[in-house]
Amino acid sequence: MEKAEVKVVSVWGGKINLRVRVAGSGPQLVYLHPAGGLVWDEFLDRLSSHYQVFAPEFPGTSAGDPYAIKTLHDWMEVLLVYEEAFRALGLDKPLVVGQSFGGMLAAELASVFPALPSRLVLLDAIGLWRDDAPVVNWNEVHPKDLPALLFHDPQSPAAQAMLSLPEDFEARIKAMAAGVWTLGCTGKFVWPIPDLGLSRRLHRVTAPTLIVWGEHDRLVSPVYADEYAKSIADSRVALIAGAGHIPQVEALEPTWSAVSAFLAETR
Repeated sequence: MEKAEVKVVSVWGGKINLRVRVAGSGPQLVYLHPAGGLVWDEFLDRLSSHYQVFAPEFPGTSAGDPYAIKTLHDWMEVLLVYEEAFRALGLDKPLVVGQSFGGMLAAELASVFPALPSRLVLLDAIGLWRDDAPVVNWNEVHPKDLPALLFHDPQSPAAQAMLSLPEDFEARIKAMAAGVWTLGCTGKFVWPIPDLGLSRRLHRVTAPTLIVWGEHDRLVSPVYADEYAKSIADSRVALIAGAGHIPQVEALEPTWSAVSAFLAETR
């Protein structure tokens, strides 16, 4: 896999040192990770073979800096921190790709700062709410039940590889603790989803947008793909067969085909 360089940018009046993994060359692309944290996978590897990828680690989720999350008090502060980071990194209308929690963050940035992205990709993004299709609160789900919510086939090699933990006992405990902390850091700003108000701002998104959804997403129903599409004028939907909530892991080839074709339209 691509070896990513780590850049640290000082934001929020110097109170947060945001770690950003950077790899590749070409047009600028920002990847915003899901609630479980940043994992450099094959999808990011492919992106970095065509673009210069900037992948920030959400405050509090970086190794050795868990208490950075305490600096942020509400969702708007999160958006302002990321906008500051874009400027500190010298990003000029980058492509923006967000997965799940990162998809909500990407959509929010594009609605609050419409000129910020040149193009937007939302992968099974949270952020919207329908009473008839409630988003599952993953923080309340027993760990043994989570794989079935994340993957159409939790026994598939791709799913098992993503879910695997270190064999060493101490390393396993540390990894599990870090995972719980990471979910807490991102979850601090998610619930209750209806109160965040993204649905009232989405009409402000002007960037061409691709909405990608796993056809069998049990965490965030595919009905939300259409909800996003209804509110974003210049948007289209790509449903990925045989995939759950993380299509770029479970169905990499069709997901990559849809995303790469859409992004290439700018080049």
